[in-house]
Amino acid sequence: MSLSVSRRLAAVTAFAVAGLIASTAPAALAAPTAVTAAPTPPDIPLANVKAHLSQLSTIAANNGGNRAHGRAGYKASIDYVKAKLDAAGFTTTLQTFTSSGATGYNLIADWPGGDPNSVLMAGAHLDSVTSGAGINDNGSGSAAVLETALAVSRAGLQPTKHLRFGWWGAEELGLVGSKYYVNNLPTAERAKFSGYLNFDMIGSPNPGYFVYDDDPTIEQTFKNYYAGLGVPTEIETEGDGRSDHASFKNVGIPVGGLFTGASNTKSSAQAQKWGGTAGQAFDRCYHSSCDNTANINDTALDRNADAIAYAIWNLGAGTPVPPGPSFESTTDVNIPDSPAAAVSSPITVSGVAGNAPATTKVDVNIVHTYRGDLVVDLVAPDGTVYNLHNRSGGSADNLVQSYTVNASSEVANGVWNLRVKDAAAQDVGYVNSWKITF
Repeated sequence: MSLSVSRRLAAVTAFAVAGLIASTAPAALAAPTAVTAAPTPPDIPLANVKAHLSQLSTIAANNGGNRAHGRAGYKASIDYVKAKLDAAGFTTTLQTFTSSGATGYNLIADWPGGDPNSVLMAGAHLDSVTSGAGINDNGSGSAAVLETALAVSRAGLQPTKHLRFGWWGAEELGLVGSKYYVNNLPTAERAKFSGYLNFDMIGSPNPGYFVYDDDPTIEQTFKNYYAGLGVPTEIETEGDGRSDHASFKNVGIPVGGLFTGASNTKSSAQAQKWGGTAGQAFDRCYHSSCDNTANINDTALDRNADAIAYAIWNLGAGTPVPPGPSFESTTDVNIPDSPAAAVSSPITVSGVAGNAPATTKVDVNIVHTYRGDLVVDLVAPDGTVYNLHNRSGGSADNLVQSYTVNASSEVANGVWNLRVKDAAAQDVGYVNSWKITF
């Protein structure tokens, strides 16, 4: 990865300072995240999500070519989603508001059970612009959230948190529907939200894989999912504050979400990382009549639909697990610059009966001047590799992070290794410490 001379000098200086500090006091580990055990998330069938998109396309075609606020196509879209949820056992509420002289609708769906004082909500705007059917923007998010809700019903999920789903109206007019919903929540109800997850444009035809960087726990949940696929992510900036999560964030509710890009142009580096076409918009049909069923990348839509389920199951249905014994290495291990081979920091585990848990926790503290160059793996005693970090985080310094790994197929006792490789030239660092907790 290439950096300017000034950036390089700053990075080297930062590393030198970090090294001096580390020689007198080890860098503190990040605050531990809650370790939870959750049921295995389902695979969300792409065919089901696309079937919803086909229905939304038909609704638009039968109602003047769009599904915009105040138009018949929007109300027909709400009716379609509501009927699916009613049949699946959700309690649905149709909330009405007025904008630009027309009646608008939000649809709220509650799944029975879970802690009523801890609400996890996922949502997407259902309206299109007037110029087209809005299949990527935002049929993609609406359909994937709908199919995830239906998967909750099929699984008979018994969540620990109360699960709520929402489809917003008049987002294209300035987040009108979601603002109305949030503004009409009493303060005591707002305080019950553990998080709101937003999905707006998740099937762009020339996709990127962007994660909101608002709430750290939600952000890390999505990063963990994509790390498991070996797909690097970037922080979402194009739509920051421009979609319905902003309505929740503005009143203090933790938010997160996914995005595959709109009118911004994919760079050469992004095309090399994700495929697709450099120099072309992530979605050339953004807010245009060509935003139809052909304007979807199936791989991106499939991955993101599964990511929604992963987040709902892990954030909404996990139960706290008491930590078991911990083993830590505080020996510094230098990370040579690329193209040198990976280095390993070993920890010998003994006295732990049976296999590692599905919630094995790994705390990593790496001092480095460009964490976007790093590939970090946990290597089990039998050689099985669990990827923790795959060149994400861009130009930020240092990697101080907690990860939860399903290592339940591994015998706990033996030598575990943290393996680190610098995959691009001109940056330096070292493993300061790491810890594994069973």
